[in-house]
Amino acid sequence: MNLEELDLSGNRLKNSDLTYIKGLSVKSLNIGGNLVQGSIDIGDGERQLKLINLEKLDLSYNFFNNTLLARLGGLSNLKSLNGGNNLINGSINIIEELDGLINLEELVLDGSHLSNILHSIRWCDLRKLEVLDLSENALEGELPSCLANLSSLYHLDISGNQFIGNGASTTLANLTLLKFVFLSRNLFKVPSFFMSFANHSHLEVLFSDQNELVKEPAIRTWIPKFQIKVFRLSNCTPKEVHNEVPKFLYYQYDLRVIDLSYNNFGGNGNSFINRDLQFPSHPNPYMFIFDLSANKIQGQIPTNICSFFPQLRMLNLSSNILEGNIPPCLGSLKSGYIGFYLDLSHNQLHGGIPEKLAKSDSLVFLRLSNNRLSGKITPTIFGLNSLNFLYLDGNNFDGRLPSIDITIVRLSPLMVMDLSNNNLSGKLPRWISNLSELTALDLFNNQLEGSIPRDLCHIDGLKVLELSQNKFSSPIPSCSGAQSIKHLHLNRNRLSGTLGNAFFNCSSLVTLDVSENQLTGEIPNWVGTLSALRVLLLKANFFTGEIPIELCKLLSLSIIVLSQNNLSGPIPFCLSNLTLEPNDEKSSTKAYLKGFIGSLGIVDYSEQTKFEWSTFKRLDEVYVTLFIENPIDEKVDYTTKRSSYIYKENILKDMSGIDLSCNRLTGEIPFEIGKLREIRSLNLSHNNLTGHIPSTFSRLNKIESLDLSHNNLSGIIPIELMELYTLEVFNVSYNNLSGSIPYQKAQFVTFDESSYMANPFLCGHPLPKDCNEPNSPSTTTPNASYNEEESGLMDTYVFQVTFFVSYVIVLLVIATILYINPYWQRAWFYFIEHCTNTCRYFIEDNLL
Repeated sequence: MNLEELDLSGNRLKNSDLTYIKGLSVKSLNIGGNLVQGSIDIGDGERQLKLINLEKLDLSYNFFNNTLLARLGGLSNLKSLNGGNNLINGSINIIEELDGLINLEELVLDGSHLSNILHSIRWCDLRKLEVLDLSENALEGELPSCLANLSSLYHLDISGNQFIGNGASTTLANLTLLKFVFLSRNLFKVPSFFMSFANHSHLEVLFSDQNELVKEPAIRTWIPKFQIKVFRLSNCTPKEVHNEVPKFLYYQYDLRVIDLSYNNFGGNGNSFINRDLQFPSHPNPYMFIFDLSANKIQGQIPTNICSFFPQLRMLNLSSNILEGNIPPCLGSLKSGYIGFYLDLSHNQLHGGIPEKLAKSDSLVFLRLSNNRLSGKITPTIFGLNSLNFLYLDGNNFDGRLPSIDITIVRLSPLMVMDLSNNNLSGKLPRWISNLSELTALDLFNNQLEGSIPRDLCHIDGLKVLELSQNKFSSPIPSCSGAQSIKHLHLNRNRLSGTLGNAFFNCSSLVTLDVSENQLTGEIPNWVGTLSALRVLLLKANFFTGEIPIELCKLLSLSIIVLSQNNLSGPIPFCLSNLTLEPNDEKSSTKAYLKGFIGSLGIVDYSEQTKFEWSTFKRLDEVYVTLFIENPIDEKVDYTTKRSSYIYKENILKDMSGIDLSCNRLTGEIPFEIGKLREIRSLNLSHNNLTGHIPSTFSRLNKIESLDLSHNNLSGIIPIELMELYTLEVFNVSYNNLSGSIPYQKAQFVTFDESSYMANPFLCGHPLPKDCNEPNSPSTTTPNASYNEEESGLMDTYVFQVTFFVSYVIVLLVIATILYINPYWQRAWFYFIEHCTNTCRYFIEDNLL
């Protein structure tokens, strides 16, 4: 048996493992995705691998270097070479490295750190080359003229480089067989650069996103010979508002996919769309993806849009300035098993949800967020057979959520339901607990009331439950043992009672926010069972007792807020065990829907909530797969730097802080807190803490806000704190600190009088009290030792104790004298009786 194809990809093979295939005469060899490095001997004669008949070789995703290609020159039968994603840095000498590969039809060197490869005249010898992929390298300058000799080329991918071009390229103009062209993420000036393709009749796919968008010359018009099927011009960098899309689109009647999102196209919506995309005169039965999101299009959505795009599978007009009503015909589009994806969010649309749309059997994704829609939410939308994603947040919907009899109506297979920021009222219906596919539920900022359904947090697969800023009352339902929920927000409601066993053993819980309610009792010890917890927010309740030391077991905790309660006792020194390291889990709420859209020539399309395209090189068809990312953001309200901030996404990932302010904590600040090197905010203000400020705080090298105000701290401000170069807010006011304020340098230059006020024995700039004044407490230089500085000052605490002891001694002396001497005893009682009678007569004569 003669072996012709050998696939060893995706293993952990090393160079030495290749000796086992010595002598094989295969035509196709794939060793991609292994651990082979440097180079290999491959060819005939005395070389290690006798593969002179090799036609297809895949070496991608290894650790090959520049010497690799020099060993491949003798493979004269080679037709396909994939050396992408290796370490082929710098330049390649085509004369030496690829000499002899005259039959090469496919060359892929993407992601190989190349910086200079295109300026060799020997490109002219690769005349059979059909596929060339040099994407994701560091190539720059203009395209060399020698590329024009690749007359068989039909697939060209040079995306992700730094090529430039101000107008038509002669090189590309001569490659008339081009069918797939990918120019994305370069420095081309489009659409003027597109004139390079004026005489191309085979072009079907053109990607040119993330280039520079300039105004198209008005004096030069061109009519293309091609009928493009897929066009992407997304996320370019315009210097001015553009009222027109590229003019060659006027002549395109076979478009299947068009993406003009994230540009600066503007103008009246109805006339803009009708004029530029020729809706009235050229209905397009083949269009299935249409994306004009994130532009400045005004006006109304054409009511006859469905008659021009009857096969539409995705319509995205979000983030424009569209107004008017939603066209009812969108509910009648039939997309078969694939479904219909509609995003009209972030516009100025008004009215309600059209009845046809609310009954659409094809609707899979509906996002109408942040418009001016109003009225009641029709119940039929919750019973659509295919609806997975529903976003109605940021509108003016009111009334109660509809009651649905689940014995009669089959609920939608919703994965995400976002009804936040509306005016919904009434109780939360029980049927929501029967949405078995639900992964995220967001009802933030409504007027919902009553109790929270007991089964809600036990929905299998539910990861995000956001019910904050409503009017929910009664105790928190038991979520004990819930294994899927990650982010739970119940803050700013009217919940009462104790925590009980509400969240016992919820091992997947990452965020727990029950702040600003009316909860009582102690913080339960079972908090130590929340092994995945990163964010704990319990502020503004009526919790009592001590801070449980079980918190110290939660090594993943990075944000702790226990402020505005009635907690007492000391600060647990074991909090220093927390790492407070950045973590993606606390900012991640992603949920995905994956579905097949269709097959067409398209590649590498990925936007924040839209699509991801994949390509198979040398194939005419490319399969389009849709990934929808859940845009619900995980948000945390945290007070620091004297203000309240909403942290989300990457900022939330990196945020770390402890807020124990506004309680009744006592004792000294544990010096171990200085081990929290990752902490960015520490607030211990408004407590009854005593003792000194730990000098170990100088190790908090990422601290941005430190608030120790309104306590009974004494001693000096440690001079070591001047090493905190990241410190932006520092507050030690309203304490009993003494001595001089550290020198005004580094960050301490930025702190004003409010940071130090109401410390009677503190002096120095920026306070008005000069440490050199005669009446000022004696101070030492900042270089003096801690004991020397403290010995020259009278501590307020010592003064109070001394005064109290002296007062007691005086009373005891008086009592002893009166007991020993009867004469003075009688005189004292007579004096007391005389004073008493005098006061009585005065009151009777003047007040009664």
